[in-house]
Amino acid sequence: MSSLSDKKIIGALITLSIAQVIGWGTISLPAIIGRQMAADLHMKLPAVFAGTSTFYVTMGLCSPCLARPFVRCGARRVMVAGTLVAAPGFLLLSIAQGPILYFSAWVILGVAGSASLSTASYIALHEIAGRYAQRAIGALMLVNGLSSSVFWPITSLITEAAGWRTACLVYAALMLLVSAPFYAFGLPDRRFRANEPAQQGTAPLPDRIPQRSTFYLITAATGLNAVVTLGLSAVLIELLKTEGLPPSQALAFGSLLGIIQVSARAIDFMGGGRWDAITTGLVATTILAAGILLLIMSGGHFLAIAAFILFFGIGSGALAIVRATMPLVFYDRAEFARASSHMALPLNLISAASPPILAEILVRFDSRALLELTLLLSCGAFASLAFLRGRRPRLAVEGVQNGADPA
Repeated sequence: MSSLSDKKIIGALITLSIAQVIGWGTISLPAIIGRQMAADLHMKLPAVFAGTSTFYVTMGLCSPCLARPFVRCGARRVMVAGTLVAAPGFLLLSIAQGPILYFSAWVILGVAGSASLSTASYIALHEIAGRYAQRAIGALMLVNGLSSSVFWPITSLITEAAGWRTACLVYAALMLLVSAPFYAFGLPDRRFRANEPAQQGTAPLPDRIPQRSTFYLITAATGLNAVVTLGLSAVLIELLKTEGLPPSQALAFGSLLGIIQVSARAIDFMGGGRWDAITTGLVATTILAAGILLLIMSGGHFLAIAAFILFFGIGSGALAIVRATMPLVFYDRAEFARASSHMALPLNLISAASPPILAEILVRFDSRALLELTLLLSCGAFASLAFLRGRRPRLAVEGVQNGADPA
């Protein structure tokens, strides 16, 4: 039977897909209408974009605090609460007249996001899908890639018709009238308890209790790869220009990146659990490092740049799923919720900090220094993954060897 044939899992995937596309699409306001917001708020454009950084930092700081609520109350209740908190965040953003209310709104949205966006959705799927969570999360991430495609034109149309403040009010209404009811009625209510038996097929063996150093290795591997993938994605166009491409070609190559990344996620999804996140991470990190090394050695040759885009797209696309699913290899349901909540802190801080840091390195030094640094970070991530490979629990190893979902 297909791992995603269960009606409960399919229903949860549909619910989460719609609500997550809304959640991520609505907080992308500065990317589309940043200049209009800056002019109206009498703020500089970089300050407006710093709202998104505030969002990620707040998400990261709040995520560890939600570990206990996720375990005790279950993901559904936490996600409903987070979505309800997002509504006043958009309302405050709609009435902001300067930086104080503007950044306060992003803090509220960050609190809401920590309870309702990516990490929360992965915890929800692990509650519901159990051993099939890896494929379920992969399917969700495929759909989440559509959030910008759906909401960027919607935001632009609403802003042109009625202004960006009206767009904020519309998005507050979406939180209350669409997302919150979807989570409340579309997800099963499952609460963890310390003595709750694990779902059939996911019972942890004695050797599945991970060492604390395993948590740090997972965090190191995902964090180092996140610096490379998120940071390089943010400065990709400028990097390609520095490597010698004219602006039009740099933009064309950059536009292909999203398609390649989604294709890599689809390949991992279609793998159907034939490999676990550790194996995927090792292969993807190797591909990513090979692309960077090729670009360093090529001297800006056109074909080498094209190969770099291909390797970078495949590696970064696959690593996005690895970041979400690697804890599944080591943790049972309750521990997965705790571990994911705590890992969200460094990952969200990296999401906020890596783009400006790598941009500064590119501007202050040159592309070679940037590429050498990211290659070094990729090697560090590979080493962490290699250590983790030897720590995979027996249940996960047997599952991969038998072609089953290891989670």
